[in-house]
Amino acid sequence: MQILKPEELREKFKDPWIAPYKKIITMVDNDLVEIIEYHPCISGSHWMIYQYPRTSKLILKAKRDGNRHIYLTKTGKTHLNLRASLNAAGIEEVTVTKDEVKVVHAGLAGAGVGAAMCRGMAKGVKRVELYDVGGGSKVGRAAVITPRLEKVIIGIDDTDTKDKGATWTLAHNIGVELSSEGFEYLDHIIVQLYPHNPYKTQNCVSVALTFAVKPGTQEELIERIIEKLKEKTLSDKTSIAIFNGIMIPEKLREYSIRAKKKLVTVDEARKIAEEVGVQLIEVTGAQGQIGALAAIGLSDDVDEAVKVYQR
Repeated sequence: MQILKPEELREKFKDPWIAPYKKIITMVDNDLVEIIEYHPCISGSHWMIYQYPRTSKLILKAKRDGNRHIYLTKTGKTHLNLRASLNAAGIEEVTVTKDEVKVVHAGLAGAGVGAAMCRGMAKGVKRVELYDVGGGSKVGRAAVITPRLEKVIIGIDDTDTKDKGATWTLAHNIGVELSSEGFEYLDHIIVQLYPHNPYKTQNCVSVALTFAVKPGTQEELIERIIEKLKEKTLSDKTSIAIFNGIMIPEKLREYSIRAKKKLVTVDEARKIAEEVGVQLIEVTGAQGQIGALAAIGLSDDVDEAVKVYQR
């Protein structure tokens, strides 16, 4: 076994058949781990989404967004019955320690190269345990070790007025600013709410921002978002909702779909938030709590999030 840092791996392997991944992020929630990998190719990552769940029982769900593929896994070990073309690559181990996540990938031929060297050169990787190099018809195996992070989803609503502003752009710009401060800004989801809401400014949407944070830094993230919203919001109804975790509770998802189909009240939002463990914070007013909470409930379902329900 060779233990190499990304820069050592890049120096050791300069072969033209290695395409380094751009970035790898791992977030932990009890025995669940969400792995986000930025593939070097845009749609080449879709091959991974097809192969990995077929091959590994540790993978509960997999999806692709551009060159980014996302695996929801459980911790543990499994045996991979690697077969060319049919089950060519997968994850055979996911282990979480106090501050690190270790993911063992294995694959045949080119998939083995991806398992070992390509991932190991990515931003976010601390080191690689290289077991088998792979390539040609050989098996490649490697453990990719990354920092243990946590997932935080922030729902935001009611930042504009009928005359000026846009919640989706303000939320995104805040995410970009926080990224420059060292917070890992992962995603921005627009959630369509009840289109016949008489209190809406225009399109009636809220936004969920997703971050990967170091344990113990969530409060700093929330404080910075509140500061930026107080500085930039145009509305006296701005609120945020905060969820820390990977799996969205079903009761919260059901609430979000109700908020797309009918008017709901602030009291109802507060009741659901308390039941599912979501923190609601008034920034300038309470009305935004309805949409901020609804944004979190559909933050992992882009297709449902944008869907419009007519009467």
